[in-house]
Parts: sequence; C-alpha cells; structure tokens
Amino acid sequence: MSQRRVDSPFLTDTFSLEKYIKKLTGNTDIEDSLGRLDNLTQEEARIASAELLKVTHSVDDRVRDVDEKVEVVRNGVHDVGNKIQGVDDRVQGIGGDIRDISSDVRCVDDKLDQVNRS
Repeated sequence: MSQRRVDSPFLTDTFSLEKYIKKLTGNTDIEDSLGRLDNLTQEEARIASAELLKVTHSVDDRVRDVDEKVEVVRNGVHDVGNKIQGVDDRVQGIGGDIRDISSDVRCVDDKLDQVNRS
C-alpha cells in the first residue's frame, strides 16, 4: 500500500492514514483511559459524599449544642418566673399588712380625735 498524506489539523505530516488507522484500531489506550477516567470520577464522587457527610455531622453536633443551651436558658427563665411569682405573693402579703396598718392608723386617729374632743 502506498502511503498517503492526510491533511488534517489533528494529524501531523509524519502520520500516514494507514498508521493512524492501525494505531486507532489496534490500540486500547483510549478505552483504558476512559475506564480510568470513569474510576477516578466515581472515586471523586465517593470522596465528595464522604466530605458532605462529615460536614452534615458537624452541623448536627452544633445544632445539638445550641439545643442544649436553649434548654438551659429555658430552665433559667422558668426559675426567674418562679421567683417573680414568689415576689408577687410577698407583695400581696405586704398589701394585706398595709391594710392592717391603715386600719390601725385610723383607730389611732379616731382615738386622738376623741382625746382632742375631751
């Protein structure tokens, strides 16, 4: 067979059409390369999934920490509410004492009025 030159931007002048076809049909480099590329792509996807899982667990741990802190604040607010209720009960008790003192002062005023009239 005679060697013919193929004018193609993909082939250099040193390749003949026959050599190119023989190289293309007899060579499995392209298939092997595609297989390796597929394996690398799958491995990259597994690594990305593992990193995503790691980040997800980190976020989950942080949410649990925030939840625990919110529970502590909730308990503190409940304690403050109980203390306020205790103060309210004491203020109501003082209100009763003030009414009693007010009655006592009226009695003293009445007695002074009686003493002043006599």
